Amino acid sequence: MTGVKENHKMKSKKVFSDYVIIIAMWVIMITVFVTTLYPFLNSLALSLNKADDTVLGGITVYPRVPTLANYRQVFTNPTIWRAYGITFARTFIGAAGGLVITGALAFGLSRKNLAGRKFYTFFCLIPMYFGGGLIPTYFLIRNLGLTNTFWVYIIPNLVNIWNMILMRSYFQSVPDALEESARIDGANYITIFFKIYWPVSTPIIATIALYFGVFHWNDWFMPNIYVTKQELKPMTSVLLSIISEASFLEKMMQSGASAAAMGNVAKGKETNVRSITMATMITSILPIVIIYPFLQRFFLKGIMIGSIKG
Repeated sequence: MTGVKENHKMKSKKVFSDYVIIIAMWVIMITVFVTTLYPFLNSLALSLNKADDTVLGGITVYPRVPTLANYRQVFTNPTIWRAYGITFARTFIGAAGGLVITGALAFGLSRKNLAGRKFYTFFCLIPMYFGGGLIPTYFLIRNLGLTNTFWVYIIPNLVNIWNMILMRSYFQSVPDALEESARIDGANYITIFFKIYWPVSTPIIATIALYFGVFHWNDWFMPNIYVTKQELKPMTSVLLSIISEASFLEKMMQSGASAAAMGNVAKGKETNVRSITMATMITSILPIVIIYPFLQRFFLKGIMIGSIKG
């Protein structure tokens, strides 16, 4: 009887400790969820709030005076749609090209029978730690004739060493029997890469595609350095110019500029730099937010297998 009571007490204590752990996990998850979601909701509320009311502050997760004027100012910019076209083309071509070229390099370095494989791997690792600098890189790209061309976005970014390492590690985890059977059937390395390794590497391919896509979509540095033609500017550069215009207009308003000068710059726009900034931010991240759920199921599996197995 005493033993039964002791076992009952131990089970009760265990159940109580489990409840404590579950409650603590829920508290942590809710805290992380709120702290992560609140800045996004606050930015969305600011982007949907009237500019004159935004300066008063106090906006949390919903707009106090709802309006679409901020988004109207963004999408009525004469260059925004062409910039979106450049960005979409750059993201698609850059991600596809980066996957093929980086994947081919990773596949080659994953071959155990590759002569000098350690040397090539070490040679590829050098740019991860030592860069040539901005000025030499600029002169190299200029001498290659890539400045003020669309291909300046694509060619210099076809290979990413970190992505290559992840893909190489994943390829090394693929059973050798698949390649051996293909070799017996007379397949060459190109066929093995595209018809054997590519279909069975969906998790790492989706992960690397997300990496390349996010980079090309968000990049603003290369357009500001290597591109001066407005018709080649991507979405990030145009949105940055919209923010700069709103900031300049707000400074003119604060300094008491003349009505004529204000009219030439403002052209009837209601502008607040914070609202415009949030509108451009939501505009730029929305496509990534829409695409991410479709790749999320591959993301964790791909990054874990690609980084652990070698």
